[in-house]
Amino acid sequence: MRTLILIVLGLVLATLAMHFAPTAKRGLWAGGFALAWLGVVGWNLRTGLSHGYSLGEELPIQLLIYAVPVAAALAWWLRTRPH
Repeated sequence: MRTLILIVLGLVLATLAMHFAPTAKRGLWAGGFALAWLGVVGWNLRTGLSHGYSLGEELPIQLLIYAVPVAAALAWWLRTRPH
């Protein structure tokens, strides 16, 4: 359940970031979101490891938590970037 909550939270934050970013700066905002979200995922990884899960168990889940919202932000930027 925690995984789903974090993915949804990431999608909401990515949507807010890309919605409020000026069109010309969305690439920069997408990159900033990716770095900030990496910090959140790193914190979540540390939490999982401190609760006794192994890195092998945690890494695929954390990759999913990171990749889905970042891919959404990247897709938004690619779809709306000026040509």
